[in-house]
Amino acid sequence: MDEVTGAQLIAESLKAQKVEYMFGIVGVPVIEVAMAAQAAGIKYVGMRNEQAVKHLLLFCYTAIYLPVVVIGGSADRNQETAGAFQEFPQVETCRLYSKFSARPSSLEAIPSVIEKAVRTSMYGRPGACYVDIAGDMVNAKVDRSDVRVVSCCPSPPVSLAHHGAITEAISVLKAAKRPLVIIGKGAAYGRAETALREFVEKSGLPFLPTPMGKGVLPDDHPNCVAAARSRALLQADVVLLLGARLNWILHFGLPPRFDPDVKIIQVDLCAEEIGNNVKPAVALLGDINSIVTQLLGGVRNDGWKYPSDTEWWNTLKDKIAANAKISKIVYYCIIIYAFLSFLHLQLLPHDCIIVSEGANTMDIGRTMLNNYLPRHRLDAGTFGTMGVGLGFAIAAAAVERSENKNQRIVCVEGDSAFGFSGMEVETMCRYNLPVVIIVVNNNGIYSGVDPETWKEMAKMGDLTSIAPPVTLLPEARYDEVMTAFGGRGFLVRTVEELRSALQLSLSDWERPSLLNVLIDPSSDRKQLRVRFSSLSHIYLVPPQEVAQKRDGQ
Repeated sequence: MDEVTGAQLIAESLKAQKVEYMFGIVGVPVIEVAMAAQAAGIKYVGMRNEQAVKHLLLFCYTAIYLPVVVIGGSADRNQETAGAFQEFPQVETCRLYSKFSARPSSLEAIPSVIEKAVRTSMYGRPGACYVDIAGDMVNAKVDRSDVRVVSCCPSPPVSLAHHGAITEAISVLKAAKRPLVIIGKGAAYGRAETALREFVEKSGLPFLPTPMGKGVLPDDHPNCVAAARSRALLQADVVLLLGARLNWILHFGLPPRFDPDVKIIQVDLCAEEIGNNVKPAVALLGDINSIVTQLLGGVRNDGWKYPSDTEWWNTLKDKIAANAKISKIVYYCIIIYAFLSFLHLQLLPHDCIIVSEGANTMDIGRTMLNNYLPRHRLDAGTFGTMGVGLGFAIAAAAVERSENKNQRIVCVEGDSAFGFSGMEVETMCRYNLPVVIIVVNNNGIYSGVDPETWKEMAKMGDLTSIAPPVTLLPEARYDEVMTAFGGRGFLVRTVEELRSALQLSLSDWERPSLLNVLIDPSSDRKQLRVRFSSLSHIYLVPPQEVAQKRDGQ
């Protein structure tokens, strides 16, 4: 008899489905599953915090809706309802938040359940699937001849939009006076960048990326109107919505942020998403890359191109120019804007993968840190979940290493956000993942206080009653957390220290680095005040602009 354990069946089934990576924290009863996965040729990355594992895996809940299979151990079957250790209705609970949730009824059923979980995670709108493994199934054995071999599931089928709907969509676009293309993360997942770039350039339409749609077309593309976002959304009379949802990020598509009479051409893979919040003028259901190709064919056949000298284009260009003049002062006045502007303009590689999270840090980073390539940005996304950054960075670094693209992973964190999953720097050091972490440290959530103010508050009494709830320990040494595990840590107080530390970090491909960048603790994106040079913090206000502000200009 050729016997095989449940753990081996799980690992072999995952390998048969072309799974390359497994991330997790092992314990009873799933230790053997991770060991079997390694034996089957699957790379295993062990994390430190279950929260980080979830964030690393569950892109579907926190950021980009990627297919993922979650495997969880549960109580032995003969202990159910008896009060077993950590007994919990896991299958039922996960069913509420996943596309598929099931427990194999037997060892023989494991390959089929794993295949269905993988297939379901990829087909239609991608998402998470959960497979529950009872503890007594992990080491139980079965004759291999009794197990049905299940081959790898096919790639997701590709569907096209109805030809008549394509014709109607092009007709609506041609009749528009103020058209706008909105590029969402669905276009990134659908790998629509080549067709979309040709469509935008052939049609001459302005486009606006959502946060996770950044990089599908370069942020510096001449048709990008992100710098006039509010004006574009408010005055557009026709919006071609490509893989984006009309949720809070896009103000639900409703007034006062949108024209009440705006016509939406909605392109989406998920039928249930069509018509949410705003009834579309035209609905195009199917694969985004294929539908953009259909639209491109229609534009080519008609020879139509939206003129570049229209009042709409002039309005958008004037607004972009005006915002650039305002921003030149505003961004320098707000320290976080200034720091990220300096970082983007002078130091970061154009092909780096940017991971970003934090309140002000992420919001401002979406504006100031440009992306030039598709699928090169990860942030807290629709749910705005804090703690995602380091898990995302580890996953990106592991994949980058296997593909050997020589692309840097740069993780820009607020100091509060870093605290959620900070211990994952040990994971980075353990696997020698050369992630560059930049902690924008203003001593708090949104804003903090300086060390002197903190000391004065401490003299006044119990800090639990006195310290503002948004404050954190001033000038906390996050850099020393990294050095404690063998990575490189830098305490950064000046522009020159920032430049030097980042250059050293980007040149080191053997270990991770953390730059603890101390900025003005009262920095807040809504404050518009000039800060002058100090030994303690980074101030990037050009001297001539400081003089102008002093003179009332």
